[in-house]
This record gives sequence, structure tokens and C-alpha cells, in this order.
Amino acid sequence: MKATTLYISIPIVAWSIWILLCGKCLDNALQQLLVAASGSSTLQLKQAKALQETGWWPSSTTTQARSNYSSACHWDGITCNAGGSVITIDRSYRSLGGQLNLNFSFFPNLVRLNLSLNNLDGRIPLDIGMLQKLVCLKLYSNMFVGPIPSTLGYLTNLEFLDLRENKIYGSIPSEIGMLKNLTFLYLSSNMLVGPIPSTLGHLTNLEYLLLGQNKINGSIPSEIGLLKNLTNLYLSSNILAGPIPSTLGYLTNLEYLDLSENKINGSIPSEIGMLKDLSYLNLSHNFISGEIPSALGMIAPLLTMDLSYNNLTSNIPSSLTDIYRLDLSHNSLEGQIPNGYALNHNSNTLNGNKDLCGQFKIFPLCRKGKKSIITEIKTFVPISIFLGFLVIGGGGILFSRCVFKKNQIESRGLKNGNIFSIWNYDGHIAYEDIIEATEDFDIRYCIGTGGYGSVYRAELPSGNVVALKKLHQKEAENPVFYKSFINEVGVLTEIRHRNIMKLHGFCVHKGCRFLIYEYMERGSLFCVLRNVDEAMKLDWSKRVNIIKGIAHALSYMHHECIPAIVHRDISSNNILLNSKFQGFISDFGTAKLLDLDPSNQTLVAGTYGYIAPEFAYTMTITEKCDVYSFGVVALEILMGRHPGELLSSLSSSSSSQNMMLNEILDQHLSPPNRLIGQEILLVATIAFACMNTQPKSRPTMKCVSQEFISRRKANLIPLTAVSLLQLRKQAAYVDGSGFAYC
Repeated sequence: MKATTLYISIPIVAWSIWILLCGKCLDNALQQLLVAASGSSTLQLKQAKALQETGWWPSSTTTQARSNYSSACHWDGITCNAGGSVITIDRSYRSLGGQLNLNFSFFPNLVRLNLSLNNLDGRIPLDIGMLQKLVCLKLYSNMFVGPIPSTLGYLTNLEFLDLRENKIYGSIPSEIGMLKNLTFLYLSSNMLVGPIPSTLGHLTNLEYLLLGQNKINGSIPSEIGLLKNLTNLYLSSNILAGPIPSTLGYLTNLEYLDLSENKINGSIPSEIGMLKDLSYLNLSHNFISGEIPSALGMIAPLLTMDLSYNNLTSNIPSSLTDIYRLDLSHNSLEGQIPNGYALNHNSNTLNGNKDLCGQFKIFPLCRKGKKSIITEIKTFVPISIFLGFLVIGGGGILFSRCVFKKNQIESRGLKNGNIFSIWNYDGHIAYEDIIEATEDFDIRYCIGTGGYGSVYRAELPSGNVVALKKLHQKEAENPVFYKSFINEVGVLTEIRHRNIMKLHGFCVHKGCRFLIYEYMERGSLFCVLRNVDEAMKLDWSKRVNIIKGIAHALSYMHHECIPAIVHRDISSNNILLNSKFQGFISDFGTAKLLDLDPSNQTLVAGTYGYIAPEFAYTMTITEKCDVYSFGVVALEILMGRHPGELLSSLSSSSSSQNMMLNEILDQHLSPPNRLIGQEILLVATIAFACMNTQPKSRPTMKCVSQEFISRRKANLIPLTAVSLLQLRKQAAYVDGSGFAYC
């Protein structure tokens, strides 16, 4: 009996012990899960607090974060992963100021950080190297100073690094060579010094290398030839010396090569002829000597080659005749000009069909003689008259004194009368008045700085206020910028539209070059949208009217001007607002007359974020490029910010497709009433149609303009009931005749 009892008791005791031990295991596992969950919650709280302390979000948003630790995931510009950890921070175009004081240690999963186009200053923190998972870092167009932190070398997952347009100084750290996944490296327009580190040769995935407009010295390292995937190499406007390395010939994917405005010497290596995809080559303003390799003419895609302002000698190879834009001026070339050339070759010793185009190369005016050139220029600016004389020679064609519109000059009145009569007598009087009004362009009158000049406000003796766009001295001497200056004059004297900014005149006088426009009190649309007080004054009705005005102006340019005019740089920066918040298209320096250029191929022009996607690979300009840019601007006006992040999420995330239209509208304004809401629905539908990735599927601006004018009967659909997915379906373009609406 005792044995039986013992036999039965052993399994019971064992079972009891197993339950006890496993129960403890289960308890430990549960505790670990709770600790993990608690840790996740703690991280989210720390992230929300760190974001709150930057001051980059409204106080109302961060107050909500204190009551709900996960609310940071719903903030504007923040994206989180499934576990609630922040993976994207995008506060671009926000007019943010101060230093970058984000605690990076709380963001171990951050993949994208975009703080571009703000006013952030101070140094880029060293602890940015803690963001081990970072793939994209964009800090361009701020006021960062100090050196590039060497700790960036720890970001080995980085694919996109953009530090352009800051005040960063010091040398490029060799540690950047550790970023083996990097495909885009943009460091241009800073104050960098020292040599290009040879370690950049380790970046074999690199496609874009932009180091231009710095003070980088030394020679171009031969290791740059290891970057077999490179398509764009931009080293212009530095202090680089020594020869061009022959290893550049190994960059067989290169499409764009700009080494201009340096101190490069030696000869042009014939190996450049191996770059069979090259479409743009600029070696101008250097000390390059020797002959022009005939192999350059064997590069079939080469459209533009500028070798001006060097010490090139000998004859011009006959193989270069197929290059569309060819500038060989200001060298020591000699001999006969081969037949079939239309080129720019002043200050050379050449015989045969001499070109009188000079640096003033508006169109190909070669082999026409002085009289023909003057006729061409008057055709280019048909309603202008020229005061002074033309000088044709090594310096190109120069205009002395000032040029103003004929109707202004022919008007009569007192010097202190209205703005037109100021220019009654001659350009000199207007010039003196402008110099006096701006105290010789004193910085106190400067109201903005653009790509190639500064803008000044001038109150003339008559009491009229004008805006003056003046070329900087360096840009005034640069033929590229001067061409842009003259191009703007030529286009704006041709066109008249209520939504295109008026040009009153221009002046080339005593080395001072400026354009005179009507004054726009509110400044650029870009700045107004990013200033909370100004944005709130820009109510829904005003915003819709601005969009309509831009559409009508572009329709006029594309369909009523002969030849058609394509702006090429429609962006919120180039839409100016007057005191009544009416919109005007400005900045025609890159505009293109389509019929005068059969190829319509050109260099990249425009503003990042507004350029049509097909232009990147076709380099071909059509009206549909402006249509795409218009769509981006229209959506930006509705959202109050650039729609780039939204467009990216729509193309990659199904969750964004389910967002409602009212959710993406500018939250600074009260929700629109139902009537204006239908106008917004129309604008949004048109905007998405204009941004179609296929150019042929985009509407024409004439069609867009007519849609706004037709005032079709509104279906009062609440914006809360329209998803972005529905909106994109509604944006289908039908047979070139209209839009399909639900």
C-alpha cells in the first residue's frame, strides 16, 4: 500500500514542480514583454519631447503630445513605423530659424531627415552620426556654418546627402569616402576649401557629384575616374589647378561635365572622347592650352561645348560641326573656319566666314555681318529702340546707355511727372534718378537676392515705386548670366498679360546692368505661404484666383504668342503678389521660344521640386513642362506647403490614398464653405491631371484655362467625402477635350 501511494505521488509532485517552474517562466516572459512595451512607450515619449523642444511645430500640436505619447506620429511631416518609432522628419519650406537642436539619440530608426529651405544656422551637430539608419539627409538652403562633421562617415546607409547653399567652410572630410551607398552628393554653393579628398573614389555608387561654387583648390584627383556610375560632375567656380585627369575617360555614364571657372591648365585629354553619353561639356574660363581633340566631335549626344576663355591653339577640328551650341571665343585659335560652323569664336585669328556674334549670343546670328546682326537684334526686341551704339569685337556686342520701351520714350512730360515721363529725355536721366533713389544700390534698399542678382525697391522723384533687378558684378561679367538678362528683356517686351509682371525698361550703363519692373508689395508667393500671418490673409478665394490667373497667363504664353513661350521655371518663388494678393508670373531669364529652336533640347533649368520628371532624361523642353510645374504650384497653394512629401507617399503608400482632400488643405485657414469648396475640388483635380507622369496625358494650359472659365454647374460634394484616390481617378484627361469628373 505504501509502495502504491509512493508510485502515485511521484508524478503528482513532478507535475506540481513543472507548473511552478513553467509558471515562473511564463511570468518572466510576460514581464519581459511588458518591459519591452514600456521601453517602446518610453522611446515614443522621448521622441515626442525631443521634437517638441525644437520649436518646429505649433504649441497646440506639442500640447497634444504631452497627453498622448504616440501623437507625434500624426504630426505634420512625421512618419512612424509599425512600432510607433519615427522614421521620417520633414520640416522643409517652414521658415525655421535657430540651431539644429534635435536630440538624435532618441531617433535610432530615422531614415529620412529633410530640413531644407529654412533659416537654420549654427553648426551641423557632431552627434548626427548617431542616425545609423539614415538614408536621406537634406539640409540645403539654410545658413549652416562650420565644417562638415566627420561623423557623417558613420552614416553608412546614406544614399542622398544634400548640404548645398549654406555657409559651410573647412575642407571636405575624407570620412565621406566611407559612405559606400551614396548616390547623390551635393555640396555646392558653400565656402569649402582644401582639396577634393581622394577617398571620394570609394563612392562607386555615386551618380551626382556637385561641388561647384566653393573655394576648393588642389588638383582633380585621378581617383574620380573610379566613379563608374557618375552621370553629373559639377566642379565649376572653384580654384582647382593642374591638368584634367585622363581617368575622366572611364566615366562612361557621364552626361554633364562642368569644370569651368577654375585655374585648370594643361591640355584637354583625348580620353574625354570616350564619354559616349556626354551631352554638356563646359571647360571655359581656365588656362587650358594645346589643341582641341578631334575626338570630342565623335560624341554623338554632345549638344553644348564651351571652351571659351582659355589658351587653346592651332586649328578648329572639322569634326565639331554637329555640336549645337559651340563657344570657342577668347582663345588663340588660328587658320580657316571649317565649312558648316555656326559658332562663337571671337578673339581668335581665324580666316573665312568670320562670326560677329561675340558673347551676345541670343540666337545663332553667325556669318551674317554687322547690318544683319543689328536687324536680328531689333527683331528679337521689336518694340524697343537703342540709345547709344553697338560695339562688335572681342568683348562681344555691348549696348551703351539705357534701353526703354518705345511708348515710354516717345511720351512727353516733366522730369518729375509720372514714371513714363522720367525717361522722356534720354536714358541718362533715368539712370541718375535710379542711382539717387537707391543711393547707388545701397544694401538698405535690397529686398531680396535671386539666382544671378539682387532686387531693390526704388521710389522715384515722381513718387512711383519700382523694383530693380540688378546683376551682381561677377554675374554681370559672366556671359551665361548676361544671356539670361537679355533673354528676359526679349521675352517681356514681347508679351502683355494682366498676370505677367510688367517690365518698364532695362539699363546697361557704366558696367551697371539692371531691369526695371512694376513693384510687387507682397513679394513672392513662396514667402507669403510660409509666413503664418501672411498666409492667413491669403484666404481660399484669393488662393483660387491666384491659381486661375497663373493658368490664364500660361495659356496666353503657350497658345497666343508666336512663337510659343515656355517659362521653364514656374515655381512659388517666381509668382509675385501685389498689395491685393493678385498673382503675377515673373523671372523669364530661362524662358524659351519654341519655334526658334527646332531641337528644344537644353540644359537643366528650373527649380528643384517643380521640374517635370521627363525633362531629367530627355532634356527636351515642351509646353507640358510648364503644365507639370503649374500643377505642383496649384497644389502647393492649396496645401500651404510644397506637396513633394505627399506625392512621394501617394506613389508608395496605400494608406495615403485613403486620405481625404480636406486633410491636406492648409490648416492655417478655416475650412472653406461648400461653394468655394467646389472651386478647390476643381483646382485639386486639375492639379493632379497636370502632374501626370506622362506628358501626353497632361492637359494643355488652354484646356485648363477654359475649365476655369466655363464655370460648370457645381455638384456640392463635401471635401470630407473626396479621397485622394478618387481625386486621382477624377484627374483622368479625356481625348484632349476636357476632364472626366464624377
